[in-house]
Amino acid sequence: MSDAATEKRKLIEQMLEMQKKFIEFEHKKGVEPEEYWVSEEGHPLFQHKEKYDEMSSRLVDLAHAEKGSRR
Repeated sequence: MSDAATEKRKLIEQMLEMQKKFIEFEHKKGVEPEEYWVSEEGHPLFQHKEKYDEMSSRLVDLAHAEKGSRR
């Protein structure tokens, strides 16, 4: 498996785990918009959106590189 394929696999696994934790939190406590967008340090959703966005963007970049295309 290439380095890019390994990185893609790891990113997908991490993103799925983040989704699972988010859904579990949402089902237990509900999520207010403020918690998702601007949660404070120490909150379970602190920087969740930012981290997930970074990973998804990297995943798109890897897919484009694999196919030789650009955004």
